[in-house]
Amino acid sequence: MSIRAPTLKDADKPKIFQLAVAAMEELVRMAEKGEPLWTRNYLDGTTVLNENEYIQTLPRWIRPKPVVFHREASRETVVVRMNRVNIIEILMDVNQWSAVFSSIVSQTKTLELLSRSKGEAGTYNGVLQVMTAEFQVPSPLVPTRQCHYLRYCKQLVEDTWAVVDVSLDNILQPNRAVRCRRRPSGCLIQEMPNGYSKVTWVENVEVDYRGVHDLYMQLVSSGYFSGAKRWVVSLDRHCLRLASNMTTNSTRTGDVPNQDEERKRMLKMADRMMISFLAGVSANPAHTWKTVISGTGADDVRLMTRDSVDDPTRPPGLVLCATTSFRLPVPQIRVFDFLRDNATRNQWDVLSNEGVVPEIAHIANGWNTSNCVSLLRVLDSTENSSQGNMLLVQESRSDPTAAFVIYAPVDIVAMNEILNGGGYPDYLTLLPSGFAILPDGTAVHHGTIDAASSSGSLLTVSFQIFVDLVPNARVSLEAIETIINLVACTIENIKASLSCENA
Repeated sequence: MSIRAPTLKDADKPKIFQLAVAAMEELVRMAEKGEPLWTRNYLDGTTVLNENEYIQTLPRWIRPKPVVFHREASRETVVVRMNRVNIIEILMDVNQWSAVFSSIVSQTKTLELLSRSKGEAGTYNGVLQVMTAEFQVPSPLVPTRQCHYLRYCKQLVEDTWAVVDVSLDNILQPNRAVRCRRRPSGCLIQEMPNGYSKVTWVENVEVDYRGVHDLYMQLVSSGYFSGAKRWVVSLDRHCLRLASNMTTNSTRTGDVPNQDEERKRMLKMADRMMISFLAGVSANPAHTWKTVISGTGADDVRLMTRDSVDDPTRPPGLVLCATTSFRLPVPQIRVFDFLRDNATRNQWDVLSNEGVVPEIAHIANGWNTSNCVSLLRVLDSTENSSQGNMLLVQESRSDPTAAFVIYAPVDIVAMNEILNGGGYPDYLTLLPSGFAILPDGTAVHHGTIDAASSSGSLLTVSFQIFVDLVPNARVSLEAIETIINLVACTIENIKASLSCENA
């Protein structure tokens, strides 16, 4: 983990405990209170924080919001098919937390546990930990946000628990300028019958918008980045995926020795692929990626390299990642349906050589039929044989906050071995490419998206390719030209197919 973190001093610990108690009190108030603290916008159904009411009732320990900061505050409630114990386990284990919320959390680390890893009676009641995390939106035009904060878990009453975050910058880094502060944020979790839970999620963030490109400013300023909607949708999607995996919902041509095992292996590969894709899209150059071309403007291509050494999940050598974002005057759902459709893939995928791309395995990933993990075979347009020479693993995912179509070429021999119960799926080489599709902000209010009213979408295109066997090698001009042309041709094909060449 390369994320930078401040040093925790013993003298700071009593202050952190006091802050945890005060933050928990505020979170409960924010989660349970109605008007006048929260007002309802009856035009779009969103819940809006009353800034004046919030400031008047602020505890003394909270400093006023800096003038250059903007507040992003929202609240959402969802009923999920998961019990309280498992939800709290996800929130209090940084590895599970970053995996479930991988589209939001790019990096995270626990700095110190200030109480036992398990509190009363083997539960997380009373557990307090100091963390640092980096949050992302899938585009190089929106800077990541880094926060140092505490996370505190407490049982409120018999069937209700709460987990709260609050920034520690005033304690850990009192003289350092920060770009993002987490005011008391988190969730209340109420147990319900039959293994369900009611989750009320509150996000309250103060952030400096400097660095956000104009193309994304409307979306970010709507509260989308830190919207509670993003968090509850991610949690709900995870719960639906676990529930759907309990059913027989995979298909594959040919004999399948163990469909349950095949499903688990494919979904695990898809998780790795998604995390790797997002790491390339939102990569912070201060971490593992090195900038070749910054690409700070809309339609500019950002080029970054990453060395792969002693990593069995990637080929040893140098990986080049090219990413760009642009707007399409086409609704998000139409872009998603076009990019995920195998029948139209040869209209934009340069590497398919205008051939057909049949699906040879399909695994549902939730109740929505468009959310799935597929194994595709790329057939050359001149090839009469049913055996192509390339396989692709692809995940298509859409929810009320974002859509993704991510894919990676895989070795046929290794993949067949894995699907038949052998091999090591964790070590299969995956270099993902694909698309992140967001609303353009015209129909986003306080972090809540009205997809039906959105007139356009923001499309991020990213490719990762292997360019050299030697780590730390100098990227050749030929490799740079090749990947930039690949991006340009893909964008041109997409615009032409969607009849928006002049966008």
